[in-house]
Amino acid sequence: MIGPIKAGRRGGLLNVYKLLLHSPALAQTWFDHNSAVRWKTVLTGRLREIVIIRVAHLNGVDYVLAQHVPGLAVAEGLTIAECEALANWRATNLFDARERAALSYAEAMTLATSVPDDIFADVRRHFDDREIVELSVLIGTYIMHNRVMKALAIDLEPESNRGR
Repeated sequence: MIGPIKAGRRGGLLNVYKLLLHSPALAQTWFDHNSAVRWKTVLTGRLREIVIIRVAHLNGVDYVLAQHVPGLAVAEGLTIAECEALANWRATNLFDARERAALSYAEAMTLATSVPDDIFADVRRHFDDREIVELSVLIGTYIMHNRVMKALAIDLEPESNRGR
């Protein structure tokens, strides 16, 4: 199982997989699910990174932030200023209405178990049914990732493995 995980992560075996490999079945499903959420949806890479980074800020998960900023986020079109602004995105005008709707939705899902009607209505104005499902699963996936990583106190990757 290590071979396909390394191949899917440009040759590296990230700390998260080193931990998960204590339970091979969970490592495999984590890898498969994460790959689908990140690479097999119609959501743009930019939007995906915006949401992942915001959820990590909300949960205080340095591991995810170090993995995504700057490497993965910049590769998907975010600037360093935008990445930094995600800590307090409401105070900036760096994000368009669609991105702001997704950010509000990500916050609502992360901070509570239900989404207020007005926030969902705003998401519906900007996203079709497929995108809403994919956005919801992306957010839910990273809420789970963040909580597992926080509970296991996962070590940051060495600089050479960041952004994989």
